[in-house]
Amino acid sequence: MSGTVYFATSEMYPFSKSGGLGDVMGALPPALAKMGIPTAVLTPFYGRLRTGEAQIRLAMENLHVGYPWDPTTVDVFATEYKGVTVYFLHRGEYFDRRQYYNEYKGDYFDNAERFIFFTRACFAFIRAQDEPPGIVHAHDWQTALLPAYIHFARPKDAFWRRTRTVTTIHNIAFQGRFSSRLFRGSGLPWEAWSMDGSEFYGDFNFLKSGIAYSDGISTVSPSYAREILTERFGYGLDGILRTREQHLAGILNGADYGIWDPREDRFLPARYSRQDATGKADCKLSLIKSLGLSTHLLDRPLLGFIGRLRDQKGIDLVMDIIPELMERDIGLVVLGEGDLGYERTLVEMSEAYKGKMHAVVAYTEEFAHRIQAASDCFLMPSRYEPCGLTQMYALRYGSLPIATAVGGLRDTIVPHPHPKSTGFIFQEIDSRALLRTILEATALWESNPEIWQDMVHRAMSQAFTWEKSSKQYLELYRQLGYDA
Repeated sequence: MSGTVYFATSEMYPFSKSGGLGDVMGALPPALAKMGIPTAVLTPFYGRLRTGEAQIRLAMENLHVGYPWDPTTVDVFATEYKGVTVYFLHRGEYFDRRQYYNEYKGDYFDNAERFIFFTRACFAFIRAQDEPPGIVHAHDWQTALLPAYIHFARPKDAFWRRTRTVTTIHNIAFQGRFSSRLFRGSGLPWEAWSMDGSEFYGDFNFLKSGIAYSDGISTVSPSYAREILTERFGYGLDGILRTREQHLAGILNGADYGIWDPREDRFLPARYSRQDATGKADCKLSLIKSLGLSTHLLDRPLLGFIGRLRDQKGIDLVMDIIPELMERDIGLVVLGEGDLGYERTLVEMSEAYKGKMHAVVAYTEEFAHRIQAASDCFLMPSRYEPCGLTQMYALRYGSLPIATAVGGLRDTIVPHPHPKSTGFIFQEIDSRALLRTILEATALWESNPEIWQDMVHRAMSQAFTWEKSSKQYLELYRQLGYDA
């Protein structure tokens, strides 16, 4: 069984991105294409799509989809990106919106309909091709129905009989759980409405559908693959995952060092490397001045936090200890957006501790790069972290991570005082443990610069490449019968 590997995803960098999924989709398909694997990506044509220099062409017009009623159609546009053909599926009423999934009031009320439509459109587009696909690889709940459609189509349509499917779980907490009434129009047969299929405590669960009907399942780090088999981390899906454990693989995400590398970073005022890291001090000075922080922080530890302002990321733990950090003259820069209460409190704290901390309530690529380069330590006190990419970026930028011992953080950070340490890890997920670990790190920064610089050098030497990860995905495909 050979053929094109089709990725179905709700976002792909550089065209669309709200988090790690976008970064993964911007890197994994090109890595496979570089290995000679014919690769394509299907993603929505959002109203806020960033097209940049891409030459986008109309590839197919008025393709019949049928959902939510006949004769609904989709237009398909295409471009080439790093050896990958990227197809954008366009239907204005579903995707011409300011945000991808939600607004401040919450999720869009019609998210189920939007992504049933998108997944059905993916199914229709692939079926319209001359040759069957080798692999159809769905990502997260937004596209997890696609393997289910293919599973139930195989007995009736020879086109799909040799195609194998994979669902990747990037974050099991987000499952696409909706009212049972939406199942009736989803295009799945009633056979799928069972505790071993799409039904989940009386609701329609998109991600559970993908887990139930995919030929292979993956998640984004080895530790997270073990964690989601437990009640604590499985969010109710640990039972069905345990029944399919032999089909589950944990493959660590890679970092795109073509974008995240201080030697070539276009956002930095000074570039640097592990061989010559003197430019890192210039980056710290530049950020301090641009944010109006006190220049005395050049001689004090500076902490960085970049992430969604949600409980998952542990921003509340950081906020609990800000007064004590300020008392100890430890600087802090926060970049992120999310919970309105957290946003408001961080702005108020920035005013109260002007000169020592600054919160940027937004997300920009430029500030993300500059904070990584300027920080001495990078905070990731996540309650769970399927893989995490920002700690990989922090390592490459010589900003030593301070993180919880969960998921991909456990797989990518060697904790001090190990002889090969690259960061700091704490076990208890509470603000006191976070503070103790920060104080441990800053005490080392203050008292033993030689050991600190050795850690920075080791951190910057780490290489979590997509070349390695893509080979593991290709091996997973081959285990399913794919012959590249």
